[in-house]
Amino acid sequence: MGNLELLLGLSRCFLSLRQKLELLKKLDNLQGLTVLSIEDIRELTGISPKRPIWQPEGLRQRVEYDLDMLERYSIGVVSFNSALYPPVLREIHDPPFSVYFRGTLPEPDKPLAGIVGTRSPSGDGSLAAARFGAEFARAGYGVVSGLARGIDAFAHRGNVESGGRSVAVLACGVERIYPRSNARLAGKMLERGGCLLSEYPPGEEPLKFRFPQRNRLISGLARSLLVVEAPEKSGALITADFALEQGRDVFVFTGTLNSKRGAGSAALREQGAESVDSAFEIIASWQPGHRANAVGYGISGGAQLSLDLRDSAKHVAAYGMGYVPA
Repeated sequence: MGNLELLLGLSRCFLSLRQKLELLKKLDNLQGLTVLSIEDIRELTGISPKRPIWQPEGLRQRVEYDLDMLERYSIGVVSFNSALYPPVLREIHDPPFSVYFRGTLPEPDKPLAGIVGTRSPSGDGSLAAARFGAEFARAGYGVVSGLARGIDAFAHRGNVESGGRSVAVLACGVERIYPRSNARLAGKMLERGGCLLSEYPPGEEPLKFRFPQRNRLISGLARSLLVVEAPEKSGALITADFALEQGRDVFVFTGTLNSKRGAGSAALREQGAESVDSAFEIIASWQPGHRANAVGYGISGGAQLSLDLRDSAKHVAAYGMGYVPA
């Protein structure tokens, strides 16, 4: 329990990933964290905190709240150094120190397809998102998106209804579903072995600035990203930018390039994104030798990691690297 409390406390602190990992190694419990000063942190980690304000007094109460929420909503949490932490997230710029989740974390050796787009799609865009989601599911692959209205929801729904294990990355705590209109869909995702995932602790609200931040995790979890339909100013384009920075391939749907809501998709096509008509074209690009394998989805590496997980999962709680609800 002491190590779990320390993990939760560090997740609440405004410290860098390196500082948190150093403190996780060198401290025994939450009490050790709450008595530190800025100077202590600098000495223990060898890194000066970016923010000069350090107020650990309220950490104990926040951690007690988190512990209650973890139990009440069957929320798991894993830190960066946990064997259960999604390995592809370790490779992105600015990975989260910890991720909170409900359901089952994605299998490390099973690629996920990222599907994003506008919250106000055309009829063609809506049907295409659901069809792509279903096609990925029939081929044995899950979809990762943001559970937003529009393209996200249609892609998740098509994937889940065809047997896929869909992953939704939220811009708030995973105990709440945002938007509420997708609560039933989220429930189906969990029933079918999917996952709700967030870097934000329980109780955190879906504030505007958090949506662009969570987009880097959508692209980070994806083997490739498909933009089904996006206008010129769309959060989907932010996700596409993150995907390109992370070395993921970006695709656009051919059928909406000329739609009134597809100007952003068309711009991506002009910049070099490949246009596709089916999920199978994207899956074909995942064959051995394709450059996307370099981002962490290689067959042999994934198989070895799967073995490592089976061997080490039982030790996670003992080493304070995570908590998975029974």
